[in-house]
Amino acid sequence: MTAFLETERLLLREFGADDVDLLLELNSDPAVMRYIFGGPPPTRAEVAEQLLPRYLSYYEKFGGLGKWAALERGTGRFIGVFMLHPDGDGPSDEAELGYRLHRFAWGRGYATEGAIALLRKGFADFGLRRVFGQAMTVNTGSRRVLEKAGLRYVRTFFADWPGPPIDGAEHGDVEYALTRDEWLAQ
Repeated sequence: MTAFLETERLLLREFGADDVDLLLELNSDPAVMRYIFGGPPPTRAEVAEQLLPRYLSYYEKFGGLGKWAALERGTGRFIGVFMLHPDGDGPSDEAELGYRLHRFAWGRGYATEGAIALLRKGFADFGLRRVFGQAMTVNTGSRRVLEKAGLRYVRTFFADWPGPPIDGAEHGDVEYALTRDEWLAQ
């Protein structure tokens, strides 16, 4: 598969049908999923029959935007998932930015590097008007990445999430955002 995006240290490519085990391993790590999902890890069947097909549908549904497998350029090692696509119910010129990385990739600047590159691609190549990111209020690592990428705090909100409560949910979630005009002015 060809690269969707390359940075100095990362290669982001579309997911393929053979990526079930990559997603299963990532989503089975409780530390990785700590701020994302409070239930048990997905089964291989759930990844193969639900999660991966949903990821694959995004490229066409969102005109090339979606979720990508992130690989280290030097080694080809899978380090996680990056996303940039509209919310299913939101405007098509507004997209959510996100990332989920293996623990071995934490603290190495990969999330910030990928986020900055996706912002550039979203605003310059896809004509996005606004990009936003959301994180649990207590997820300081993810909040720091959004700030380093240039997004600004917008609000704290309390959503009704499915599944069992996640530790820290009582503090709510935060939204950060950046508009195309703000990005151009940087």
